[in-house]
Amino acid sequence: MKRFKMRSVRRVVNIAVILALFFVFTRPALAQDGEPVVSAVDTVWVLFAAFLVFFMQAGFGFLEAGFVRSKNVVNIMAENLMDTTMTTVGFIIAGFGLMFGTGNAFFGTEWFFLNGMPDIYPGLTIPTLAFFFFQFAFCAAASTIASGLMAERTDFKADLAYSFIVGLIIYPVFGHWVWGGGWLAELGYLDFAGSSVVHLVGAYVGLAGTIVLGKRKDKKFGHTIRGHNISLAALGTFILWLGWFGFNPGSQLAADPMPISLIVVTTDFAATTGAISAMFLAYLHTRKWDVSMAFNGALGGLVAITAPTAFVTPQAALVIGLIAGVISYYGVDLMEKLKIDDPVGAFPVHGLNGMFGVLAVGIWGVDGLGLLHGGGFTQLGIQAVGLLACTAWTLPLSFLMFYGIRAVMGLRVSADVEEAGIDLAYHGIGSYPEFIGDSKSFATPVFLSEPIPGSTD
Repeated sequence: MKRFKMRSVRRVVNIAVILALFFVFTRPALAQDGEPVVSAVDTVWVLFAAFLVFFMQAGFGFLEAGFVRSKNVVNIMAENLMDTTMTTVGFIIAGFGLMFGTGNAFFGTEWFFLNGMPDIYPGLTIPTLAFFFFQFAFCAAASTIASGLMAERTDFKADLAYSFIVGLIIYPVFGHWVWGGGWLAELGYLDFAGSSVVHLVGAYVGLAGTIVLGKRKDKKFGHTIRGHNISLAALGTFILWLGWFGFNPGSQLAADPMPISLIVVTTDFAATTGAISAMFLAYLHTRKWDVSMAFNGALGGLVAITAPTAFVTPQAALVIGLIAGVISYYGVDLMEKLKIDDPVGAFPVHGLNGMFGVLAVGIWGVDGLGLLHGGGFTQLGIQAVGLLACTAWTLPLSFLMFYGIRAVMGLRVSADVEEAGIDLAYHGIGSYPEFIGDSKSFATPVFLSEPIPGSTD
C-alpha cells in the first residue's frame, strides 16, 4: 500500500515538473528578429477559455428550459442550438471581418469568409483562428440572450433569421467600435469582456423582439408564470457561472498569471454577492427564500463585473455584485410595470446590469481610472457615451430587423400553437412525452415550408 502511494506521489510530481517546464519553455512571445511567434501556452489558454464560453450555451439552454413551461422546453433547447449555428454562419460570412478586420473607425473591410487573415493575430501570440474561435463563442452568447426574452411565442424560422443577422452585422459593428480599434476604443471606452458588447447588445435585441412580439397570450402583468423545473434552472446557473471563468479571464488573451488571477477572483466575488442580495431581497418582500431570484442575482453580478473585472479590486467586486443583485430583483418588477413580457428575467440580468457594469468601470476603476480612485468624471463620461452609442446602434436596428422579419415570414406562432405548446407543433416531440395527452392535431411537425393557420402576424 505504501509503495502504491509513493508511486502515485511520484507520478503527480513528474506531471507537475513536465507542466512547469512546458510553461517555461513555451512562453516567449517574440522571435529574436522581432517577428511575432505563437505561444503554445497562450494558445492553449485562450482555446480552453473558448471551450468554457462555448459550453455556456448549455447553461443558457438549461436555465431557459427551467424557466419556461413544460410544453415549450424542446423549442427553447432547439432555439439555443440553432442560435449558435446560425450566428456562427453570419459571423463567418461577414461578422468577424466587420468586427476585427482592418478598416475604419466604424467597421472592418477585410477577412470576410475568413479570407486573407494573417496566421498570427496582430499584437497577440495566438493563431488568428484561435482568436476567431474565442470571439465566435462570444457572438453566439449575445444571440442566445435574446431567445430568453422572446421565449414561448417566437416562430422557429424567425429565430433562425434573427440569429443570423445578429452574427452578420448587429453584434460585429458595435464590437468593432469597442474591441476592433473603432472610434469608442480611440475615445478610451473600456469594456474588458463584454458587459455592453455581448450582454447589453443581446439584451437590446431581445427587448426589441419581445416588444414587437407582444406578451404571451395568457400572461397577466403583476402575476408570475412559473417555470416548470427549477432544477434545470439551477444546473444552467452553475454551468454559466463556470463558463464565466473562461469568459472573463480568457479575455486577457494570454496566460498572464497575475491579471487572470485577479479576474477570476473579481468574477467569483460579484456572482457571490449578487446571489446573496437578490435572495435576501426576495425574503424581505415575500418571506420566501426564492432561489430563482438568487440565480438571476448571481448572473446579474457576473454580467455587471464583466466590463470592470480587470480594472477593479476584489473588494469593489463585492460591492458591484451586491448592487447587481438589487438591480436583478427590482428589474423584474420594472419590466412588469412597463408591461414587457420577459419570461426568464433576461433584460434585468443582461441589459440593466450590462449598463451598470459599464458605468462601474468609471466609478471603481483603480490607478486613477474611476471616480472613487481619483479619476474624476472623465472615464465615467466616456463610459456613458459608450452606452448611448450601444443603444443608438443596437435598439433601432433590432426593431427594424424584427418588423422586417414579421412582414416577410412571420414572427409569432399562431394562438392555437402557443396555447398547446410549441414543442409538439414545431418539433413533433415533447420533453416529457409520458405526461402528454392526446394531441393529434399537433402530432406532426409543422415544416418550415408550410404556413401556420391562425397566425396573429
